[in-house]
Amino acid sequence: MQIKDSVALVTGANRGLGRHFVHALLARGARKVYAAARDPGAIDIPGAVPLKLDVTNADDISALAAAAPDLTLLVNNAAISRNSSLLADDALAAVRAELETNVIGPLAIARTLAPVLARNGGGTVVNILSVLSWVTLPPVATYSMSKSAAWSMTNGLRTELAGQGTNVVALHVGYMDTDMAAGVNGPKVAPAQVAALALDGVEADAREVLADDISHHVKSGLSAVDAPYLGTR
Repeated sequence: MQIKDSVALVTGANRGLGRHFVHALLARGARKVYAAARDPGAIDIPGAVPLKLDVTNADDISALAAAAPDLTLLVNNAAISRNSSLLADDALAAVRAELETNVIGPLAIARTLAPVLARNGGGTVVNILSVLSWVTLPPVATYSMSKSAAWSMTNGLRTELAGQGTNVVALHVGYMDTDMAAGVNGPKVAPAQVAALALDGVEADAREVLADDISHHVKSGLSAVDAPYLGTR
């Protein structure tokens, strides 16, 4: 699909990668961009349409179909990380929170908006995933669990929505220069670059976009006998 004249909805649009998605969509000629956030007052991007959305709130999600009846492109971007290992005292609470935000929320949103996309020609869903969909770092192991589940969910959605002409894109990225990775030392890709690559993938009807060198390296090694592993043995 083409970004020009599309109607997009971006979750978690008030900061980080979501904010860059909104700017990139508008710059490429999207006809309308719904910028969704828990506090719509935090949306200050000229040309964007603020939309109240907590991805863990069933009422907010159920209202989306009426709020965005012209939608052709959904970007499931909102996510959290509780920075928890599996054996931390608060690990189970972290798992529940991350699964609710990073997996169940995007799935519920896609289910709600799938009929809208179908009525408008099929369109595209983009799910923001991570290189940690494939490997686990013990300090953020619960987050890795959620992103692995989100990858599986994304692949399932792609299969189930193909019949209505909706493409589902998995965007994998390592470390971005955003608040979530503020404490990480090492190279980080610019979120504006990630958004641009993702939209290139949308226009190419890609199934998957690898947005940085880390993602390319890890993905290329998944089928190796000794696949990449970033934890301890």
